Amino acid sequence: MNRRDSLKALGLGTLSTVALLEACKPNATNPGENTTDKPAADEAGRQPEEIERLRKLKAERFFNDHEMATITVLADIIIPKDEKSGSASDAKVPEFIEFIVKDMPEHKTPMRGGLRWLDLQCLTRYNKTFVDANHDQQIEMVTEIAYPKKAKPEMQQGVAFFNRMRDLTATGFFTTKMGFEDLRYVGNAPNKWEGVPADVLKHYGMEDV
Repeated sequence: MNRRDSLKALGLGTLSTVALLEACKPNATNPGENTTDKPAADEAGRQPEEIERLRKLKAERFFNDHEMATITVLADIIIPKDEKSGSASDAKVPEFIEFIVKDMPEHKTPMRGGLRWLDLQCLTRYNKTFVDANHDQQIEMVTEIAYPKKAKPEMQQGVAFFNRMRDLTATGFFTTKMGFEDLRYVGNAPNKWEGVPADVLKHYGMEDV
């Protein structure tokens, strides 16, 4: 699955606005940009209770090593490295997901349940967990849950999990500097006024004015 396929699967035009807004709400932060090396930047402008909550969230751990390894593989399948930019894990998306499920606990059960479902599927098919399966097997498994309209009825739990994983991955990646650059987003920039275009002046018979 190359980046073009990944972005097509992401459906950026219909990407969950709620996920984006919630991930960027005032009491959240994006570990993809670095949540441990710049504590002063993270805490700037925050109320004491917000700072205390932020520090508590950072100190806690939800996913275990195996779950984080699985999330990393999935995130890099969704947004792989290419000639344009790094992968999701290069942008520290797994760390973002670890943070966001603590900041938004409603993600905890669906994410942990989905990761276990994925492992059970792979153990049944390949006698290996997802992270221990080879790349072709991982892609085969992901393909069965990445396209909701094509997925079999018995794959619906996996589809729901992968939709959530995909939204979180996209949110984490495209709210980092790397993600902005990947989209070529430059923000507001001053325009250089060069006068009324010649074709407009000609249209109104004012080219000689």
